Amino acid sequence: MKKLQVWIPLLFSIMVVLGMLIGYRLHGNIGQKGFFKIRKQAPVQEVIDLVNQKYVDPVSADTLGINAIQGLLAHLDPHSVFIPAMELGDVNEDLQGNFEGIGVEFQIFDDTVNVVNVLAGGPSEKAGLQVGDKFLQVNDSLVAGNGISGDRIKRLLRGPGASEIRVTVLHEGLPKQVTIMRGTIPSPSVDAAYMIDPVTGYIRINRFSELTHAEFAQAVMRLQPLGLKKMILDLRGNGGGVLQEAVKVADDFLDEDKLIVYTQGNNSPKVEYRCRIDGLFEKGALAVLVDEGTASASEILTGALQDWDRAIIIGRRTFGKGLVQEQYQLSDGSALRLTVARYYTPLGRSIQKPYNKDDHQAYNDEVMKRFHDGEVLHGDTSGTHNGKAYKTKGGHLVYGGGGITPDVFMAFDTSRLSKSMTELYISNTLTRFIYTYYIQNRPSFQRFRTPAEFNAGFHDEDRLWKNLVDYASRDSINLKNIPDQDKNQLIQRTKALLARQIWRLEGYFEIVNINDPVVKKAMELIGK
Repeated sequence: MKKLQVWIPLLFSIMVVLGMLIGYRLHGNIGQKGFFKIRKQAPVQEVIDLVNQKYVDPVSADTLGINAIQGLLAHLDPHSVFIPAMELGDVNEDLQGNFEGIGVEFQIFDDTVNVVNVLAGGPSEKAGLQVGDKFLQVNDSLVAGNGISGDRIKRLLRGPGASEIRVTVLHEGLPKQVTIMRGTIPSPSVDAAYMIDPVTGYIRINRFSELTHAEFAQAVMRLQPLGLKKMILDLRGNGGGVLQEAVKVADDFLDEDKLIVYTQGNNSPKVEYRCRIDGLFEKGALAVLVDEGTASASEILTGALQDWDRAIIIGRRTFGKGLVQEQYQLSDGSALRLTVARYYTPLGRSIQKPYNKDDHQAYNDEVMKRFHDGEVLHGDTSGTHNGKAYKTKGGHLVYGGGGITPDVFMAFDTSRLSKSMTELYISNTLTRFIYTYYIQNRPSFQRFRTPAEFNAGFHDEDRLWKNLVDYASRDSINLKNIPDQDKNQLIQRTKALLARQIWRLEGYFEIVNINDPVVKKAMELIGK
């Protein structure tokens, strides 16, 4: 034991020296192949660390990191994006199809938050809130007369389901305190579904959320007992969303095991999406309405229907987004939405429009270029296509690259661009007028049970126009001498917005579609 005690300090010293030597060798061989595989820090991270540690002025580490990521993504495709943690909830909400809140639609007029719609059966209706109420206070926060913004009032009203919120509203001129239990509020992706005539249904989808196919199926099953034999599917302005939901909707139109779309990327194997169920509307005339705002998942649906000769496509060339993104959650709560593949229509078309990896601005401005070059007014007048040509089984030529070219072109309606009408929209004057006129004349609207009854039974256009002219003049907008065409269109749009005030978007589209030239063309073509 005594001999061992003599040797212990020496053995300990030898172990310390060996440890130091091994550590030194490891430090000098970071990233090299060996027993210990330790990676070097990437230069990007090294630079960020050095700036944080050594830079002359204070800097935000988060800002540096975000800017570095965005700089990296700027050299990839235009659709790979970084989503900061504080924005992720709003981004995901669109895809989820619902959110937690109190179930009201509001507008801010004259620095006051006005209730313009109350969800039937929702938390606010159960608590007694009504259209026309004005928010004064939310919990302990004053929200009237202090420059409240839409984003701030939204953050105050929303919160976890089943949590309570105390609000004070001005109800019929008197303050009223209300406690509301928050709940799950639907955010529908199907704006409208109704019968235009005894055999033709109209369905409009504004995006593809996780609940879109369920909403679409419910709409179809609701219209079928009413005589649904033909359909107009409106995808104008639909920017896309969840790929699988678009595939499910396509499956309702196509039979057997037809290919709907396939995806493939450098690091992603080919994946085919085919029909799997008996569809709800596999037979019957079908028209699909598209424009330059129709993108991504809605182009997948349109492309599949066009490739299989299942529908007639009406409108203007679609956006041209044929890239597939996957979303990856990051450790700080943010997310990376990264392009991992391209999608291809059943005939093998890639409809992604060209882009320069170092010039995303030109890509984003491409749609505006169509307006500048006159494409939205005259269509493709050159008669040539840059993309590869494909032939459907029915003998129709279709093209890849740069979006989906419709079978029937419909020009952009330039009458909506007159100066007076533009001023009405930009200044929010028309929105304020609709709300005010409805509140002041609410009893006269209560006799109408449906938008169709309203359209047929409302004959107060002269009084409506006079009130609008007077109201607009307060904002220095002169409507007295506008052309008759603009006047008639504005009266019709005002009626549609009044219908929206009562029946939300279903009412709006039921009225506005009466004079929509694209809808009229669709009715004409599927009528044959």
